[in-house]
Amino acid sequence: MTHALLAHYGLLQHMHVLKPNPAREKDLCRFHADDYVSFLRRITPETQQDQLRQLKRFNVGEDCPVFDGLYSFCQTYAGGSIGGAVKLNHGHCDIAVNWAGGLHHAKKCEASGFCYVNDIVLAILELLKTHEASLNSTKYQNALRSEIDEINETRVLYVDIDIHHGDGVEEAFYITDRVMTVSFHKFGDYFPGTGDIRDIGFGKGKYYALNVPLDDGIDDESYQSLFKPIISKVMEVFRPGAVVLQCGADSLSGDRLGCFNLSVKGHAECVRFMRSFNVPLLLLGGGGYTIRNVARCWCYETGVALGIEVDDKMPEHEYIEYFGPEYTLYVSPSNMENKNSRQMIEEIRAKLLENLSKLQHAPSIQFQERPPNTEVPEVDEDEDNKDEIKYRDSDFKVEYERKCTPSRVKMEFVESESNNKNNEAIDQLARDVESTLIETTSSKGSVLGAEADEVAYVKVEHDKSKPSEMDQH
Repeated sequence: MTHALLAHYGLLQHMHVLKPNPAREKDLCRFHADDYVSFLRRITPETQQDQLRQLKRFNVGEDCPVFDGLYSFCQTYAGGSIGGAVKLNHGHCDIAVNWAGGLHHAKKCEASGFCYVNDIVLAILELLKTHEASLNSTKYQNALRSEIDEINETRVLYVDIDIHHGDGVEEAFYITDRVMTVSFHKFGDYFPGTGDIRDIGFGKGKYYALNVPLDDGIDDESYQSLFKPIISKVMEVFRPGAVVLQCGADSLSGDRLGCFNLSVKGHAECVRFMRSFNVPLLLLGGGGYTIRNVARCWCYETGVALGIEVDDKMPEHEYIEYFGPEYTLYVSPSNMENKNSRQMIEEIRAKLLENLSKLQHAPSIQFQERPPNTEVPEVDEDEDNKDEIKYRDSDFKVEYERKCTPSRVKMEFVESESNNKNNEAIDQLARDVESTLIETTSSKGSVLGAEADEVAYVKVEHDKSKPSEMDQH
């Protein structure tokens, strides 16, 4: 539904569609335990009754059911997020979007909250692989020591605006200063039950985990009165080289499982604000249980990423009946009570800003050999002049013909290729995130994105005759 809206609003006119290869088992094992990944690969609805002990061990069942194609599903959405990180690392884009990703609850050895593989952690590990130059020379190291802290591309910031706490990502990076996690979520008697404001990280990671606990009914104004000052201070103090923003749409007003009161524009303001820092940005999906509103939200936010204002009136398309009777894009807030008092908001803001003030400066760079870059093989355009995307549950087709359309839409494969030496380096990276270096990347005035229910994700290039905000660095 999201991709159909992108097509009929004309946003695909500004985009290149890329098709990443599914994540391989060794890619998934950069974070997840080998036996857990092996279990996901083997389990099927037909064999699950013979593996009850394993199901319990890995927390699969109930809210993480076994279904046909489970492992392929995990490979697909994880491959999209890793592929987006690879493109950002190579400086091929400013913004990467994988609306199929953002499954933030998955842990190293277990599933949680319909999240089986934590594509976010895998993408962050990929982003952490690069830095400006190899720093093997002692002389070169000494020359850079006074300047290295000024390099912007040295850390990764993770921001989560799903209504649920981003517990799996926070847990993965809880003891490192290389990744800061910031989660805005409903807190109290609510899944997963974590994310107290007092949870701040541990060891080297102390104060690098920020939790913003919220109550029912928070509206756009209250939300932004926390989001903007907190994120502004984070960007000032932490100075990340890349940002991952999880855009779970269950924080919208009217969500079947959510209890916030954000409009589409209020939710998208977070995307707009993160975009304004001109730092490489990976946008991911997440939760959302009123499906038509999820599609509305991610369509509008794709427009925000492109710097294009999308009209409220919805164009005709094959899913139009789902959006009646109003047939509009924007979701307006309801009249539900906002239980987040002004005093509560001010106390949360003051406490988190106080925690951030204890970080004197961005963490220093540790000098060591970096893992080799992941290569991105491209499809030969001469052999791929025409691509057709077929949408499930629909006869709708979009044909991309380069001969007739000189701009902009093409299918490519993005694969995470690496040799054995690189695999060992990546495995070490996953075990010891805090020792990782990051390579500076340059912005190319383009965006990557992914449709919510297909394999493909999308690269966006601007019309050079129409300068946009994204091109202003």
